[in-house]
Amino acid sequence: MGKKKHIMIQGTGSGVGKSILVAGLCRLLTNKGYKVAPFKAQNMALNSGVTFDGLEMGRAQILQAEACKMLPDVRMNPILLKPTGKGMSQIIRLGKPYKTVSYRDYYKLYNENLQVVKEAFESLERENDFLVIEGAGSPAEINLQKYDIVNMKMAEIADAKVYIVGDIDRGGIFASFKGTYDLIEEKYKNYIKGFVINKFRGDSSLLEPAFGLFKSYCPIPIKGVIPYFEHCLEDEDSQGLKNSVDKKSAEIKIGVIKLKYLSNFTDFLPLQILDNVMLKYTDDPDDLDSFDAIIIPGSKNSILDMKFLKKKGLFEKIKSLYGKKLIMGICGGFQMLGDEIIDEDGVEDAGNMDGFGFVHMKTLFDREKILRRKEYIASGDYFTGKISGYEIHHGRSIIHDDRVENLLIENGLLIYDRENRVIGTYLHGIFENADFIKFFFKLLNKNVEISKTYFELKEESLEKLASMLEENLWKNIKND
Repeated sequence: MGKKKHIMIQGTGSGVGKSILVAGLCRLLTNKGYKVAPFKAQNMALNSGVTFDGLEMGRAQILQAEACKMLPDVRMNPILLKPTGKGMSQIIRLGKPYKTVSYRDYYKLYNENLQVVKEAFESLERENDFLVIEGAGSPAEINLQKYDIVNMKMAEIADAKVYIVGDIDRGGIFASFKGTYDLIEEKYKNYIKGFVINKFRGDSSLLEPAFGLFKSYCPIPIKGVIPYFEHCLEDEDSQGLKNSVDKKSAEIKIGVIKLKYLSNFTDFLPLQILDNVMLKYTDDPDDLDSFDAIIIPGSKNSILDMKFLKKKGLFEKIKSLYGKKLIMGICGGFQMLGDEIIDEDGVEDAGNMDGFGFVHMKTLFDREKILRRKEYIASGDYFTGKISGYEIHHGRSIIHDDRVENLLIENGLLIYDRENRVIGTYLHGIFENADFIKFFFKLLNKNVEISKTYFELKEESLEKLASMLEENLWKNIKND
């Protein structure tokens, strides 16, 4: 590759595929024998995970670390913003909660946040041959450019080669490229080495005449056309929510409640990839009768989402299905299954809120966040061995219910009420465990063949993506 120079993927907007392409480049360079690490200075997402040393970071950077065949490290995502509602976000700095602020007050922290980013980047840079850096949103947001620490300012810090990605599925891609280039500050334009067309369907040769025409409008060349392909890799945020629309004839139908502050939707990817499972995100009460199982997912604001459920009519509808359908709650959704949620200190939203009352349980919020990733030992009553997962929650739940059984040796993390068909858990990533999926489907009187683990399928997707980028992008940028 010649002189050491970092690669940076920016985009014409959110959801164009930056995170996935960074993961693919990480695997491509790792396969070539380089020591590579991902980096994203600032991430705003409700999809987060926990490292093995108990620190929190974005799920996208965890995937990218896996693509580099290394353990995730919070230096890869030094600042994570998690919206909590009402214009507020919790700041996670180097894996630990720092404070919850308004967006306006966040920008007052610009200088100290920039210093955190620089130190994390420089530390990772010393340990690796190359960093593959991801931008956020678009570098052309002119109202935010003076506060930028994640796009062109980061390119300047890293002296990175920048490639701007657009999603051709959205239409108007050449206009998006031109407009983005024009709105980037002049002092940064020399860092931009090319544009990349992502998610192309069809014969790419039909696009090639446009490349020459585009030169008369913009001096930056098109460097690659990446074909659309199906994969099981985690997208960064809820723009990646996808229903199994092409599997309406599937034997098993699962409904996930589409909460206003839904977090960690990646929990459900292992279900979506199964051939005989149709999974749908919904906030329509009329949908719920058609599902075999209903899952209330994680939430960044359990009280506000309980209010949302009541306003939408979902609260009463779910209560009417208690004991009739399998109902599962994960993390915030687990808290909602109980009698009461108490947040006296306003950790998420000050006040008390009645839950569904399916489990005799009270949840009290504490300012100290529980962050754990480990293997948990099954109690052996329904399945054996170990269950891997991770916890991210402020609430402490106290259970006084003789009806529920603990499915793990450690009480209160995975509970089951057999008589009333209720499962509750604090563990994100639980469906990545084949033994738990088999148990879950057994409760529905369904047998599902799992020929490959979720990890194996992710590895296949990463290798396929790396090969695709080798052919359609790398050969055009390796000598830039």
